[in-house]
Amino acid sequence: MQRKTTVGEVDADVLAYTAGQDRVLDLALIEADCTGTAAHVTMLSRVPVQPPLLTPKDAQRVIAELRNILAEAAAGRFEITLEDQDVHLAVERRLTEKLGDLGKRVHVCRSRNDQVAVDLRLFAKTRLLEAVAAAAALVRTLIAFAQKHEKVPMVGRTHMQPAMPSSVGLWASAWAEGLLDDLALLMTAYELNDQCPLGSAASYGVPVPIDRQLTSDLLGFAKPVHNVLHANHARGKIESVILSALGQAMLTLSRLAQDLILFSMPEFGYFRLPAAFTTGSSIMPQKRNPDVLELLRAKTAKVLAYADLVAEILRAAPSGYNRDLQETKEPFFAGFELAISSLRILSPLVAGLEVDGDALRRAFGPEVFATDRALELVAGGRPFRDAYHEVKANLKGLAGKSPDAALAAKRHLGAPMGLDFAALDARAQEAEAWAAEEVLHHEAHRNQLMGLKPPKTSKAV
Repeated sequence: MQRKTTVGEVDADVLAYTAGQDRVLDLALIEADCTGTAAHVTMLSRVPVQPPLLTPKDAQRVIAELRNILAEAAAGRFEITLEDQDVHLAVERRLTEKLGDLGKRVHVCRSRNDQVAVDLRLFAKTRLLEAVAAAAALVRTLIAFAQKHEKVPMVGRTHMQPAMPSSVGLWASAWAEGLLDDLALLMTAYELNDQCPLGSAASYGVPVPIDRQLTSDLLGFAKPVHNVLHANHARGKIESVILSALGQAMLTLSRLAQDLILFSMPEFGYFRLPAAFTTGSSIMPQKRNPDVLELLRAKTAKVLAYADLVAEILRAAPSGYNRDLQETKEPFFAGFELAISSLRILSPLVAGLEVDGDALRRAFGPEVFATDRALELVAGGRPFRDAYHEVKANLKGLAGKSPDAALAAKRHLGAPMGLDFAALDARAQEAEAWAAEEVLHHEAHRNQLMGLKPPKTSKAV
């Protein structure tokens, strides 16, 4: 049985197989596709050929219909049918239904290949900015928690065994600084993504003097991807880069989650998780299970696997466009959703953590002070290895040492009493401000292009 589509008749089974989940997944790309189409038709109306590809009036008629599509999509009424296959042909079908021959002319000088490439980059811009904002907010929550409990002693551990005197402030701000490094990766991924592939067509350009710089500027990209073949080669690779950056943030969260699970166990009792972030048992009335944190560990594995999956799909692809790339869309979308939701849910959880200072102090056995004592002997002139063996042979003699005094002695840069919370918080605020400014920049270009009222922004449009 044959099914009629915009690009010809296709066997029904083949159509269903090749369309896959695109007609569902692509609902997330409607705004990006309409915005990309608005930039494309605006550019076409300025191409210096006769007769014109489109007139400025034609472009405005198309953009007006694109606004209608956006309104329908916002109301949940815009449908991508199986015959459409994807958002690109669904938008073209609607434009043709409403505008006749004008709608049929919109696709000139572009391919679905560079349409989906620009759509995904516009989508990624928005979601990366959400991830940066959520990560920066979590950093600031961790810093506030660390500063509040700066002087609360906590046993530092290596190999999960008691090691040296530490503090809650050091522990919490370590995760904050780790996330700041992850933020740098996310912002680098954003910079790599901030290049416009539109106008590469099927990867080889077109024999018409189109203006790719103009479409890039209209869409608010930093610059166009230069080489038209690379513009399509970068698809899949940029998704893998972004998922890898998200995966690094998730690694930090997963290890933090593991600590919180361990240290909130009754056997430790250092922390108490907020009741709202624990769940009960169907049979055991007393249970307060750390399900949020356990699921976060599993979600981390999925995001890391998605990054590898996209890279594996791309690994053996030859040059030019290949349909394999369609299978990268679902893990790309899912990775964003898992990472952003995980970053967001940890902020209120950390903010609501209760700290049991007594339990933390009770964990200090004499052996925790061994290294500090050895260094005290070194300061008195003893060779370190001699001091090491002397302390090792007399651990019981360290009983009664004060955790608070041990912390007070550690004042060098980055030590428990040498933490620069203000500098860490300033880095998080800078990332927040950058993300907020980029959001305004993106929205301003979109709204101006679509003929909507632009928001206030300090970035030039």
